[in-house]
Amino acid sequence: MAIGAMILAAGRGERMRPLSDRTPKPLLEAGGKPLIVWQIEALARAGLSRIVINAAHLAGDLVDRLGDGRALGVSLAWSLEPEALETAGGIATALPLLPSGPAVIVSADVWSAFDYATLLPRAALMAADAEAPRLHLVMVPNPAYHPAGDFALAPGPQGCPGRLALAGDQRLTYGNIGLYDTALFAELPRWTRLELLPLFRDWIGRGIASGERYDGPWANVGTPGDLASLDAALRRRATLT
Repeated sequence: MAIGAMILAAGRGERMRPLSDRTPKPLLEAGGKPLIVWQIEALARAGLSRIVINAAHLAGDLVDRLGDGRALGVSLAWSLEPEALETAGGIATALPLLPSGPAVIVSADVWSAFDYATLLPRAALMAADAEAPRLHLVMVPNPAYHPAGDFALAPGPQGCPGRLALAGDQRLTYGNIGLYDTALFAELPRWTRLELLPLFRDWIGRGIASGERYDGPWANVGTPGDLASLDAALRRRATLT
């Protein structure tokens, strides 16, 4: 079974300006390498070496830097957008480049120690069982900038993932790491701006979304200050290994 992998890298990164004016946000460096390279390497460690990347802002710079991925030991396919199509629009537009079935989809501007290999058994179940959840989201404790969180996570039976709910006490933040059945995007229009949040609300409301809580190292790199903090943390981490 082929499991797809996609890195979302099309955004301009308005809050990262002026750094993102001349450098694509995914190519900004922390810990001595571009943000997107951390994600490529993490996917490759999980055996997900055929990766789709969407790009819009300064897309040519991204393609010039990463090429076909051979230098990183992976195979990259590019979905180039004339303008950023938002998350759902970007995934729907890139769909022909992904194998049908489960796909691990992550954001280029998130750094995490999450092990993507742990999603592979869930992907196998998603492919084999039509009754299994059609998406599985990795949730993190609410950061200071988002104290209310996104969705509630209700514990599942022992050994089973929790179920996501639109309301509840145990609210967490979506960590921009997810496993999706690409069929969810098959009927969406291509080359159209579409946000993902309304779809999340629909899918969670229909009871087809599971989730898990991740408490390990995680950073959403939105501002120059975030980038500097992550860079310092990664350099400290390197001195301890």
